[in-house]
Amino acid sequence: MRGVVWLRRDLRLQDQPALTAACVDCTDVIPLFVFDDPLLGSRQFGSPCVTFMVSCLDEFAGALAARGLAIQWRRGNQIEEVIRFVTDVKADAIYWNRDYEPAAIGRDRKIQQALMARGVAVHTFKDHVVFEAEEIRGSTGDPLQRYSAYRARWWARWHAATPPLLPSPARLLGQRAGAPPPQNALPTAENLGYQTAPLFIKPGEKEAQRRLRWFLDGPVHTYVEGRNLPAIDGTSKLSPHFRFGTLSVRTAVHAALGTLTTGGHRSRRDVLTWVDELIWREFFQQILSAFPQVVSGPFRGKDGLPRPRPAGAEWNRLYAAWSEGQTGYPLVDAGMRQLNQTGWMHNRVRMVVASFLIKDLRIDWQSGERYFMQRLIDADLAANNGNWQWASSTGTDSMPGYRIFNPMLQSRKFDPEGVYIRQYVPELAAVPADRIHAPHLMTQEEQVVTGCHIGIDYPLPIVDHRQAREEYLALGKLKGTR
Repeated sequence: MRGVVWLRRDLRLQDQPALTAACVDCTDVIPLFVFDDPLLGSRQFGSPCVTFMVSCLDEFAGALAARGLAIQWRRGNQIEEVIRFVTDVKADAIYWNRDYEPAAIGRDRKIQQALMARGVAVHTFKDHVVFEAEEIRGSTGDPLQRYSAYRARWWARWHAATPPLLPSPARLLGQRAGAPPPQNALPTAENLGYQTAPLFIKPGEKEAQRRLRWFLDGPVHTYVEGRNLPAIDGTSKLSPHFRFGTLSVRTAVHAALGTLTTGGHRSRRDVLTWVDELIWREFFQQILSAFPQVVSGPFRGKDGLPRPRPAGAEWNRLYAAWSEGQTGYPLVDAGMRQLNQTGWMHNRVRMVVASFLIKDLRIDWQSGERYFMQRLIDADLAANNGNWQWASSTGTDSMPGYRIFNPMLQSRKFDPEGVYIRQYVPELAAVPADRIHAPHLMTQEEQVVTGCHIGIDYPLPIVDHRQAREEYLALGKLKGTR
C-alpha cells in the first residue's frame, strides 16, 4: 500500500504519529511538504519565522534521505496541491497530524472530503498538543475559559492516561515503482519571497533535543526565579521548536518530569512551573480552536477599558518609537531591539513592552500582535494572540485593566545591574546601574561623563509613565492602585 505523509508542523522523526503510522501500514511511504503560496503571500509572519521553517525542513529532509526516503515538495494552493499530488502518485492513503488554527481546520476538512470522495483513506493524528480541546472539558462539556480550571483537568487527565512516546520509525520505505523521483533542493527563504534572517535559535530536531537536555540538566531547576531575569540564559527557548514540531511537547513533558526521579539537585516547584508554561500553550490552543473569533477580535467585551488612540500623526510617532526601540524607557527599548535583531524576546520583557504599548501609549493590541507575528521566530497564532489579549485585558485570564507595568520598576527588579539593557541598548553602556533604568534623570555632568546625551544619543521618554497611567485609568473608569 502506498501512503503519503503530509508534513506540516511536525518536522522530526521521534514521536511523530503520522509518519510512524504510515511506516506501519504502508509498503511505500512518500513524505510531502507543500509551501502555501497564498499564506506566504499574506505576510502573516516574517522572515525569521520562514527562515527557521525552511532550515528545519532542510535538516529533516536530510534525516529522511539518510534513511532512504526522499521528501517531495510542492508550491501553490495547499488544497489543490495536496489533492493533485495524492492523485498523481496513486496513493491509497494519506496521513497527517492535526492543526488547530481555524483556517487550517477548514483547509483540512476540504482536503479530507475531496480525497475520501476519490477513495483515498485519510488518517489524522493528535500531535501538536498533549491533549486536544475535546479531551479537556468542564463538567458541562463546554470548553474551559479559565486557566486554573484547565490546568487542574489537564493534570488529572495526564495522571489518568499518560500519553506514551513513539520511537523513531524502525522502517522508512519509499521510492518504489511509480513513486516520484527525488526533487531538486528545497527552496530558500529568498525563493519564497522573504529575506534569509540570522537565526538566534538553531533549527532542527537534533538541536531541539540538545537544547532540551541542556535546559533540563540545569536552568529548569532554578526556573521560578531564572525565567524572570532577561540577562541570563534561564529559559528553554524551545518555543520555535514546538511551533514547527522539531520537538514534541509530549517528549518535553515526559523528560521534564523524568528529571525529578534521577537524583541530585532537583526542584519539583521549578520543574512543574515550566510544565505549567507548556499547559498555558495548550490552553491557548484550545481557546483558538473553540473560540475562533479571537483571531480577529477580543475574547471578552471591552467594557470599562479606554478606547485606543485614534489613527493619525501622534499614533504613527508613538508606534514607530515603540517598534524601533526608541521610547526612552531602556527595558522596553532593549526588548524591542532584541526582537528586531534576533526574532525572539524574553517573556518577562514581552509582558512589559505589551503593557507599555497598550496602556502607556494607548495603541490597540492588534497592532502589537501583528508586529510580533512579523518579527518572531516562534510566530504562533494561538500563543501570540492569547498573550496579547491577556496583556490588553480582553482575553481569558487577563491581566486586570488597572494593572499597568511600570517599565522602570520592572527594569530595576529584573535587570538590576542593567546587563540586559546594555546588551541591546549600547548607547547606555557606560551609564551606571543606579541611573540606567531612568537615564533621563542624569544630570548634564553625568551625561558628559557617560558619553550619553539624552535627547541626542538616547531619546527622552516619549510619554511620562505616571501621567500616561493616570490618563488610562481615568479614560477607562478603572479602579485600583496596582
